[in-house]
Amino acid sequence: MERENAPRLPVKAHSLRIDNREKLSISGVEDVAGFDENMVVLTTALGELTVRGQGLHIGKIDLDAGQLELEGKLVELHYDEPASGGWWSRLFG
Repeated sequence: MERENAPRLPVKAHSLRIDNREKLSISGVEDVAGFDENMVVLTTALGELTVRGQGLHIGKIDLDAGQLELEGKLVELHYDEPASGGWWSRLFG
């Protein structure tokens, strides 16, 4: 029961800015899980973000500041909810 009363950690600010479907600026990036020219998978403050497109490349990255710029033809952005409760919760949740 103590866990319910424990203070929650603040969520880092997370934002997206898309310019002409060719440039994506993201804040609140915690990690880059994987990337190639058609897909980039990022861990953000608000969940896993998958970006799909064509000719994608990372222009700038600063994980200490949580900033990333992605360039190429943007086709799709998809969020998965952050995992909570560990693997049992993902298995039976």
